[in-house]
Amino acid sequence: MERIEGQCDLPMHVGDYFYVEDYRLYVPDGQYICIWALQSMMPVFPLLVEKDNLDDTHWVKSVKNFSCPDPKGRVQYMLGVIE
Repeated sequence: MERIEGQCDLPMHVGDYFYVEDYRLYVPDGQYICIWALQSMMPVFPLLVEKDNLDDTHWVKSVKNFSCPDPKGRVQYMLGVIE
């Protein structure tokens, strides 16, 4: 998580992270990912994996942050591929 611009009711903190590898979701002990934020990000994951094969004008190449859909939380996640 990169920043919280509102009020998040979950025990999440800036710097918390998760990662997906081989279709498995990993969340380090003591950290959390909101299921509502996760479900809204899930369609982006396959695009990130194929980022190098996408047209240069594809929107996923210009997006660095992804916002949680909760209008009062406005939690910002940084999405990217770790190589």
